[in-house]
Formats: sequence, structure tokens, C-alpha cells
Amino acid sequence: MEKDVKILAIESSCDETSAAVVVNGRNVLSNIIYSQIDIHTLYGGVVPEIASRKHIEKINQVIEQALADADVTLEDIDAISVTYGPGLVGALLVGVGAAKAIAYAAKKPL
Repeated sequence: MEKDVKILAIESSCDETSAAVVVNGRNVLSNIIYSQIDIHTLYGGVVPEIASRKHIEKINQVIEQALADADVTLEDIDAISVTYGPGLVGALLVGVGAAKAIAYAAKKPL
């Protein structure tokens, strides 16, 4: 029997910070989304600098919650995936930086 492949997926391309744990590319064990809609509505659209700062504030919490909701640890994860484009450069850098750090520390492929 083949082993299930568990992926921690991270997304931060615009104004939502999200993380999910997906098994075999189809079974979503968790999907956490932190929305910034209320913040950006005040300005009539997405403000890139504010979006990037909110990603920095929330990304660790979102990732931790995605792992907890999926009832897995980083040891159970086989690989990390992350959105690297298209999107707001600053926002993307937050997700990519977090994904690289997790992949390196946990010795998982990115």
C-alpha cells in the first residue's frame, strides 16, 4: 500500500492569509483563512503595505491552526507548498519566507 502524502499549503498573495493541510492532493484536512476585507474596505481597496504587515502578524497563527485542525504535526507533513506568484510582492514574500523557514527547520521539501 502506498503512503499518503500530506502537504502543508501556504497562501499569502493578496489580502488573505491561509494555510491548509491536504492529503494526496484531494482530501482537505484543514483550511484556515484570515481575511483582511474589513481592514481594506476602509480604504476602498487593498493597501499592499497593510496587507503585508497583517500577513506577518497572522501567518504563524494560521499555520499552527491548520496543523491543529488537521490533527497533525510538522513531523507528519511530507512537503511544504507556497504561492510565489502572481500577487503583491510584499505579501508573497511573507508566505515564501515562512514556507522556506518551515521547510528548512523541519527538513521537508519545498
